[in-house]
Formats: sequence, structure tokens, C-alpha cells
Amino acid sequence: MSEHIRVLLSEKEVDARIQAIGEQISRDYEGKQVHLVCVLKGGSFFMCELAKRITLPVSLDFMSVSSYGKDTKSSGVVKIVKDLDESIKDKDVLVVEDIVDSGRTLSYLLEMLRDRGPKSLRLCTLLDKPDRRVVDVKVDYTGFEIPDAFVVGYGLDYDQRYRNLPYIGVVEFD
Repeated sequence: MSEHIRVLLSEKEVDARIQAIGEQISRDYEGKQVHLVCVLKGGSFFMCELAKRITLPVSLDFMSVSSYGKDTKSSGVVKIVKDLDESIKDKDVLVVEDIVDSGRTLSYLLEMLRDRGPKSLRLCTLLDKPDRRVVDVKVDYTGFEIPDAFVVGYGLDYDQRYRNLPYIGVVEFD
């Protein structure tokens, strides 16, 4: 079985939306420092671009959480692959994710982070698939709401491929 990629959101569209989100975050956190927590690996492309557009002091940390493996659907089993390097206690934390799908992984992750005592905890995602939601997750900043399709590019992958595409594309199988 082979696949091809159909462009869903162009590089220009993605760039413009990230700029707008960065401006909104800068307004919402005015006078504060924002601690960005990137969910690896997919969120790294988005977080780097977002951080450049936030006009406040930012600090960064990374977590790796897995629920997909080599499949195109979440297994529902959440595994912490890499935990944070520093404490988030009393920090204004913004979790940066590439996509919110079923909500299982993010619900688990947010609950775990909430227990670590941040001053505030919000969620920012580049892509949101509300049609796939099985667990309610509050998303504070959303780049794009997308249909239920398997997407790649801008950090999102299919079996570790296509992360480096500068746009969001839909994987279509032949």
C-alpha cells in the first residue's frame, strides 16, 4: 500500500495563524513569563515558531508522551517517554501540542501536570479534531479545527515520515 499527501493547510496559512496565536498569548500573559511545555516530537516545530512570535519572556521544556506507536489511531495507552527537566511549580505553564485528537493523551497529561502545582495551566494546539474527541479537553488556543483525517507535516508524522513538510497535509492511501 502506498500513500500520497494532499495539502490541507498551506505554509502561508499556518504561518499567519501562528503569528495570530503568538500575539494573543502575548496579550493574555502580559507582564508575566510563560513556561512553554512542548509535547514531543510533533509539537517541536509548532512550539519553535510560536515562541518566536511571543513578545514576553519565555522558558521552554519538553515532554515525550506516546499513544500512537506506528498506527494512525491512538491506542489509548499513554506512556511517558521523557519527563520534564525542571519543576513547573508556581509557573504560568502553556502546554504546546501539535494536535488534539481523542483527548485521552492530553487529558492524562494535563491532570498529571496540574498535580505538580503550576500557577496556571493552559493548552495550545496547532490542530484540533473535535469530531474524534472521546475525552473532554479544554483547548485555550487553537490554530485550526480540522476534519477527521490523518494529517502530517509541520511536525506531525506517519511512522516518523513527513514531519519536515512546511504545510499540513492529509495522508491518502492508494
